[in-house]
Amino acid sequence: MKPFSMSAGMTNMRGVFYPTGHMVLMFPTEADARLACERLRKDGISEDDLCMASPDEFEGQITGATDEDDDVLLPSVGTESETARHFRQLAHQGHYALIVHAKAGLSSDHVIEVLDGTHVSYGQRYRYLVIEDLVEDKGQE
Repeated sequence: MKPFSMSAGMTNMRGVFYPTGHMVLMFPTEADARLACERLRKDGISEDDLCMASPDEFEGQITGATDEDDDVLLPSVGTESETARHFRQLAHQGHYALIVHAKAGLSSDHVIEVLDGTHVSYGQRYRYLVIEDLVEDKGQE
């Protein structure tokens, strides 16, 4: 598993965090994120397709890609700004991020099935023009 690093293509045209082709899963602890990573590796997902970020690393990197005033600058028909703010809030509360490169053949339902019983606090899959809810927010529990 590699460390998370914002790369080109992980923001939308307004600069808001939008990692198309990835699933972003949040976990309340590092141990929870590592367990999820291990399950996904055992299921056949490559090390190169998994990366993890500590709360500080994730919050710091996506903060630059989440403009606080972006709703004022441009109207949005989507929820990408709100979703990015929510990820940042969870990271600020100490949640770890696991980012999975979601190849076309990788089903969201299958990933959630593999992670059944883990403590996923929140999860989204970023598709071209669509953010798919994977896990309802459990970050406030």
